[in-house]
Amino acid sequence: MTSVTPREQRRLANGVKQALREASLQVAMLNHQVGTKLGLRDADFDCLNLLNQHGALGPGALAKLAGLHPATMTGVLDRLEKAGFVTRDRDPGDRRAVVVRTSPERGGEVLGLYAGMNDLMDGICAGYSAEELAVITDFLRRAAAAGRDATAKLAD
Repeated sequence: MTSVTPREQRRLANGVKQALREASLQVAMLNHQVGTKLGLRDADFDCLNLLNQHGALGPGALAKLAGLHPATMTGVLDRLEKAGFVTRDRDPGDRRAVVVRTSPERGGEVLGLYAGMNDLMDGICAGYSAEELAVITDFLRRAAAAGRDATAKLAD
């Protein structure tokens, strides 16, 4: 590893943070366009993404992950269910509770809208070695964890 001065390290770190902000903004804009094509509001699409990432969740857990008030979550779930993106089922472990699941029928439609980005990302990743991809993956996971921590602190 090459040694750099503290000033150069700060400059490089600032470049990483700027690039991450730009990437985050572009992904947010892509998500907005995909959500618009699907007829979903941004918050609704965010919740659908959270369900795809975390699997079936109770409405309260989903509201907490999304940073939404439980009453707001009711409206989000009503819209997602009406559009066929989710179902609300009784929790088999607790018949009083409800679990929200994504509907596989509309999943292919969502994936299709991301096909262009996925192809572009495959091309970018092809230019990196396995070791470099491992470092990039580690960095992005740590950046996501930092974002979750910062968000939780702001939410308190």
